[in-house]
Amino acid sequence: MKKEHQPHTPKPAQHPSEEPVDPDVSTSQDHQEAPDQVASPNLQAEVDRYRDAAQRAAADLENYRKRMIREKEEAIRFANAGLLEKLLPILDNFELGLEAARGDESAKGIVNGFAMIHRQLGDFLQTSGLQPIDAVGQPFDPKLHEALGHESDPAQPDGAVLRQLRRGYRLADRLVRPSSVIVNKA
Repeated sequence: MKKEHQPHTPKPAQHPSEEPVDPDVSTSQDHQEAPDQVASPNLQAEVDRYRDAAQRAAADLENYRKRMIREKEEAIRFANAGLLEKLLPILDNFELGLEAARGDESAKGIVNGFAMIHRQLGDFLQTSGLQPIDAVGQPFDPKLHEALGHESDPAQPDGAVLRQLRRGYRLADRLVRPSSVIVNKA
């Protein structure tokens, strides 16, 4: 293949102070307004409307960003809630078995070993953020306690928790399980 040689056409000579003029591009002199001329009221209203829309969009974006950060922190804080909640019945049964075994003097060494395991499990749950709810002697709170029955004890104030049948737990500020209690009724 042979390349065709195209002849070079010289450009018209320009004076060094002259700049090439493109007919499609307007000069700044064509569209300059006088400095004391004010934009039309409709144009100013439109500018204000777009500025307001931009400010609202920026505020919405900032609120969305803060909400996502808050939800991420909450998800991290409560990520183990399901697992911890499933461990609670096992802990309940372990405590019941430990209390029953404490009455047998021949199994004292085994009971001490299980008591140590129970403490380790309790420490693990507390380091995971699970906090037991102490209910006995406290006023009944329907947000923390589940009343399973009433008894009468004149030595205690009306509405006080007399016994706790099942311990309740909180994870940070969220209730995982309410305490099952017997409440005093005068």
